[in-house]
Amino acid sequence: MKVSIRAFKKQDWASVSSIYKEGIATGIATFETEAPSYDVWGEKFIKNCRLVAELNNEVIGFAVLSQVSKRNVYKGVGEVTVYIAKNQRGKGLGKQLLTDLIVASEKEGFWTLQAGIFSTNKPSIQLHENCGFRIVGIREKIGQLHGIWYDNILMERRSKIIN
Repeated sequence: MKVSIRAFKKQDWASVSSIYKEGIATGIATFETEAPSYDVWGEKFIKNCRLVAELNNEVIGFAVLSQVSKRNVYKGVGEVTVYIAKNQRGKGLGKQLLTDLIVASEKEGFWTLQAGIFSTNKPSIQLHENCGFRIVGIREKIGQLHGIWYDNILMERRSKIIN
């Protein structure tokens, strides 16, 4: 079956929220402990940089971009978020979504993309490296989840199109 990548629509929210909850359950995808409401999620992510992956009319993954700062000097710096449904992981879907999100971000004028990834989330680190991100630092004990401190790997990708 062919996976299609398309723009997020409001009716995708139930699937996106469910996939996000699966990510929360892994314990290595986010410091969040519950999925936000649609309104909170909608305020966080840039409208023109919200993608979903669909297979047989079912949303099986998503990739979105958020602004890292409201300061004008950072208007071209965004943070990527990629989640794949539990039963679809390891099939290359993340690379498809992240690659398309990079293209969408450059159309919107983003020159730098960043990601903060749990140091234990090796598949996500590898995915980002495969899409041109590089490790720029380690944020040691940046946050706690269920009483345990976690390090975050800070990764970034500079656009080759926007200088």
